[in-house]
Amino acid sequence: MRDRPAVPGTREFVAIVAGCVAMAALSIDLLLPAFPDIRQEFGLGADSTEPAKLITFFFLGLAFGQLVYGPLSDRFGRKPLLYTGLAVYVVGALGAVFAPSFTALLACRFVWGLGAAAPRSLAIAMVRDSFDGDRMARTMSHVMATFIMVPVFAPALGAIAIAVAPWRAVFWIPIVAAAAIVLWSLRLPETLVPERRRSASPRAMLEAFRVVVTTRETLAFGLAVTAFFGIMTGFVGGAEIIFKDVYGQEALFPVLFGLIACMLGAGNVIAGRLVMRVGLARLVRLGACYVVLAAVGFTVLVLATDGRPPLWAFVVGLALFLPGAMSLVPSCNTAAMAPVPHVAGMAAAVLGTLSTAGGALLGALVDEAFDGTVQPFALWTLAFAIAAAISILVLARHVPATADPMWADDEPVATVT
Repeated sequence: MRDRPAVPGTREFVAIVAGCVAMAALSIDLLLPAFPDIRQEFGLGADSTEPAKLITFFFLGLAFGQLVYGPLSDRFGRKPLLYTGLAVYVVGALGAVFAPSFTALLACRFVWGLGAAAPRSLAIAMVRDSFDGDRMARTMSHVMATFIMVPVFAPALGAIAIAVAPWRAVFWIPIVAAAAIVLWSLRLPETLVPERRRSASPRAMLEAFRVVVTTRETLAFGLAVTAFFGIMTGFVGGAEIIFKDVYGQEALFPVLFGLIACMLGAGNVIAGRLVMRVGLARLVRLGACYVVLAAVGFTVLVLATDGRPPLWAFVVGLALFLPGAMSLVPSCNTAAMAPVPHVAGMAAAVLGTLSTAGGALLGALVDEAFDGTVQPFALWTLAFAIAAAISILVLARHVPATADPMWADDEPVATVT
């Protein structure tokens, strides 16, 4: 049996990985309060949903970039590709600062997303390098719980930045954050040991890709994550206009968005504890049933009020529904990655591309369907919740708790301090 790669103490490791994952969220949530300024600067209508494309294009770059970083990291290690991606991230953000038109801004957001793909996908691969089974699920839940703190403060931070400076000031904050992640990640040793590296030849990459896409459980749980991301991106892209046009609460948007994000964080903390008590298999199955029931209840509420439920009821409905869906993402990612530890980089890339691109496109459907009520959001997200449940309960034959023969489940993870 080979030794595990040494990683920092658990809390610091989780914080570093969460910081990597959070780079994408920071690039999205900071921008949300700037949507009215963007509409004004580029001559868009006051109720235009065009700014939501800034989210979609970022997600598309985030999706396709993972197909590059993930497979190459299986050959060259995680850290060199992490630093490369962060450099592209900064280039995209700087381009957005000086973009002269809305079309140019969309292009910069795509490049920005290409860079964000590195920390996003490689963070998952680094967790898979270092943990197995239920412990990986718990670690991913802790990562997500920490990462969720970004949506809590990012919209408020963006609103403050816009209040004291031109709206493009929100693009400088992620640049500073990228520099901080580079410095902090120097504490992180390379998690992919040389013995587990693969060839970067086209034939080897095609073989790794074949392994991933022909593993039934990996694809089934990947589809579930895609549906869950469709729910989340639909909400993120449409939240600003929902609170503004449906409820007339534009000024309270950062607070309400942060409140819901707190609920998402709490859901992931609870999921991280439950997975060690009930096991990964029971958690994802019971969780899928809960999400469908919560989505049905939310949709009934919306339909019974002609698409305009009271604000408090809308927020409570979201607080019961969204955390349930997003808290299953780490567990579903764990179940998807478990059978393919020998091609973790490729698996993270394929799963990340599928879920991010698919989620972005599904979210775009939700945003485009906005009709001045929350009814399209409720109906679409119900459909996505049902699709996720089918993927988990029907398409996946079983939920693998662990599938890495290289280490034992009870073997301690080496740490560095």
